[in-house]
Amino acid sequence: MAVASKNIPAPEFVKPRRALLSVSDKSGLVDLARPLVAQGIELVSTGGTAAAIDAAGLPVCDVSDLTKFPEIMDGRVKTLHPSVHGGLLAIRDDPDHARAMESHDIGPIDIAIINLYPFETVMAAGGDYPTIVENIDIGGPAMIRAAAKNHAYVTIITDPCDYDGLIDELAANEGATRYTFRQTMAARAYARTAAYDSAISNWFASELAIEHPRHRSVAGVLKDVMRYGENPHQSAGFYVSGSTRPGVATARLHQGKQLSYNNINDTDAAFELIGEFVSDGEAACAIIKHANPCGVATGFSLAQAYQKALACDSVSAFGGIIAFNATLDAEAAEEIVKIFTEVIIAPDITDEAKAIIASKKNLRLLTTGALPDPRALGLTAKTVAGGLLVQSRDNVMVDDLDLKVVTDRAPTAKELSDLKFAYRIAKHVKSNAIVYARDGATVGIGAGQMSRVDSARIAARKAQDAAELLGLPAPLTKGSVVASDAFFPFADGLLSAIEAGATAVIQPGGSMRDDDVIRAANEAGIAMVMTGIRHFRH
Repeated sequence: MAVASKNIPAPEFVKPRRALLSVSDKSGLVDLARPLVAQGIELVSTGGTAAAIDAAGLPVCDVSDLTKFPEIMDGRVKTLHPSVHGGLLAIRDDPDHARAMESHDIGPIDIAIINLYPFETVMAAGGDYPTIVENIDIGGPAMIRAAAKNHAYVTIITDPCDYDGLIDELAANEGATRYTFRQTMAARAYARTAAYDSAISNWFASELAIEHPRHRSVAGVLKDVMRYGENPHQSAGFYVSGSTRPGVATARLHQGKQLSYNNINDTDAAFELIGEFVSDGEAACAIIKHANPCGVATGFSLAQAYQKALACDSVSAFGGIIAFNATLDAEAAEEIVKIFTEVIIAPDITDEAKAIIASKKNLRLLTTGALPDPRALGLTAKTVAGGLLVQSRDNVMVDDLDLKVVTDRAPTAKELSDLKFAYRIAKHVKSNAIVYARDGATVGIGAGQMSRVDSARIAARKAQDAAELLGLPAPLTKGSVVASDAFFPFADGLLSAIEAGATAVIQPGGSMRDDDVIRAANEAGIAMVMTGIRHFRH
């Protein structure tokens, strides 16, 4: 049954007389405590927080003096007491609440400065199970939620970033806080405890291998407010989850404007693709446009890999995103600045390369320190009307698969190498996906078509266009191999690839007409390998 409200109006201004401070993160604590004392506000605090305030020569009352009860159980129980929660929750203008406060000698607490045990930090650092559990805060969230609920009278601060805002608020209002300020801080407080509980529940689900918990929560911290979203009429914000996976969210921006919504989406796609080449020992480059690769290649140097990737579709590469799997050097940087590029992302960069890139001041340059592990476990999510689709990351790599040759002719060693390369790329192309590859480079990519035949034809057409730009007599699809992200439902898609000049094909298999497709391959004398794994990407 819902609890009825007494409809007591909230005061516009509240002049605080007592503040409770209990923080795990001590940064900025003393600088906040000083102006509070200057405003005549009594400080009540706990354990290490009280010690830090006392060490600064500021008057502070220990919470045990307030509760008349000592901290017990290694500090697990110290603020869970009516003197604390009554002081936070009491409606000052309610006669019944006022009588209860007087009867039980409960004084009001007008400001609560509380941040939580560092659960997320300890978890991310790989703490053991008992240590992580010990860093689940109990009293902190309880006090935060109590103070936030009673924001009509209480100001709750949960983030050191808001300390200056509180000081300015008190200074601007003759030592008082406005109702709108208290509302805003309460909203931030509930968002913080929600994110905290989300981290804890997701950690438990991971520890217990619960794939689909009954309640799934997703939380993030605002990193940037975008100028706009996918289109100028849409608003957007970039939230980070706290994951340490190397990528656009954890990268260092060396130069250039703020990343846009589309920049972030495309850069993530680029770096996740280039992570497929994390352990090859060979330089690799991926050029991305609208979250699809328009060219990917390996080489003996980053410069060569870039040139090979660019040759696949130099028209689409204009204004694209470039990702590398190794430290960006001056030779590659010299090639990149020859055309307009939006973003470069790499694990690291040399000083010489950085100086070259600096000549293009609007070019965003990101370094991550490492590559994402393509085999790592993890979740991806997307919103739908009324819900959230959550799935495990596609962490299957072609090198780990048991490939099955299904044609009379087996692929040569060179063809097999290119087939594996092409299949890695197809995994990162929007479905339906067709990728032609030759000599460790894409030579034609067809993405996002409703028909696999259309994808095959578009990829071949792009290869023809690239050949004409390069002055070649024939497209590089002649003598190439081809990868399909899903099975060929009919032989027509394969026949289009054969017509383009492919000599070998890799695909998952599993169609009702696999025999027809295999027969067409045998009649054309091409080799076909089946993986048993599909890589749809919508």
